[in-house]
Amino acid sequence: MSEPVMNEAPVSRKNASRNKWAAVGALGVALVAFLLITVSGIGDNLVYYWTPSDLEANRDKAVGATIRLGGMVKPGSIVGGKNGSTLEFDVTDYKSTVHVKSNGVPPQMFREEIGVVVEGTMTDAGHFECNRLMVSHGNEYRAPKEGEHPDVKELIQSTEGLE
Repeated sequence: MSEPVMNEAPVSRKNASRNKWAAVGALGVALVAFLLITVSGIGDNLVYYWTPSDLEANRDKAVGATIRLGGMVKPGSIVGGKNGSTLEFDVTDYKSTVHVKSNGVPPQMFREEIGVVVEGTMTDAGHFECNRLMVSHGNEYRAPKEGEHPDVKELIQSTEGLE
């Protein structure tokens, strides 16, 4: 009997060496690309989330950096914002307080004692310059059950302080 004929040629040492160097080269290219992305300023695009206490503790690092500051709107601190475009208020975490200045119309739900996240930067003048204002809201909404009609007076009262 004769031996079976194989169609595949055995892998030569030359081909194995070539494949090994191709894999090493591809890994090297990926490493160089990763280093270029890292060194080229990806850190400039990061936005850090800080509380007022974090901001007070790191005020020097905060000046000029883009930061998201989160906390509660301090009662009695809101100035402006009704019809004008400038709004000032304080954000607190009940340990520290940061004064915020914002240009633009605030969201409808903006009011005292509501959770906010403001994006911007700390200034040398000692206030936080906001260019984006976001409010958090509760999840108390529930759709009316079939056949149930919402109380219109209650709905109007719940939105009176939001303007």
